Amino acid sequence: MPHDRFVVDASVAVKWVLPEPGSGRARRLLERAARSDTQFLAPDIFVGEVANVIWKRCRLRGELLEDEAREALSALLGTLPEIIPSATLVAQAFELALSFRRPVYDCIYVALALRDGCPLVTSDLALARSMGPATGQVIHLDDLELGG
Repeated sequence: MPHDRFVVDASVAVKWVLPEPGSGRARRLLERAARSDTQFLAPDIFVGEVANVIWKRCRLRGELLEDEAREALSALLGTLPEIIPSATLVAQAFELALSFRRPVYDCIYVALALRDGCPLVTSDLALARSMGPATGQVIHLDDLELGG
C-alpha cells in the first residue's frame, strides 16, 4: 500500500547518515522523498535522539572521528522531517506505553503515526513486532515496499 506520509524514528534516520545494516534501504526511502511528494514527520525528540547516537559512536565507541561525527550531524540537519511538538503527543504515548510495556519515547512516535493516520517506519524490530499488529501503524524498514 503506497503512502505519501510517514513518521520516521531515530533508528531509521541514523541509517541515513551512518553506515550500518539497513542503511541502503533507509537511504532509498529518503531518496523517494526527495524525488516525490512523500513527506516525513517526527516528534521533536527525534533530533536529540539521532544526535545522541552520533555522539555515542564518536565519543563512547570510537567508531567516528569528531569531524566525521560533525559531518553526520550536518547531514541529519539537512534532511530533517517536519518536526511535531511531543507535548501534543505525550498523553496518548503514555497510555500506549502502559498498555504495550514499551518506553514512552518509542510510543511518542507511535502516537504521532496514529494521530496523523500514517505509518511509522522503524528499524526497531521489537517495536514493530509489539505494536505493529495491534495498531496497524508500525512498519519495520525491511517490510516497507519502496517501489522503483
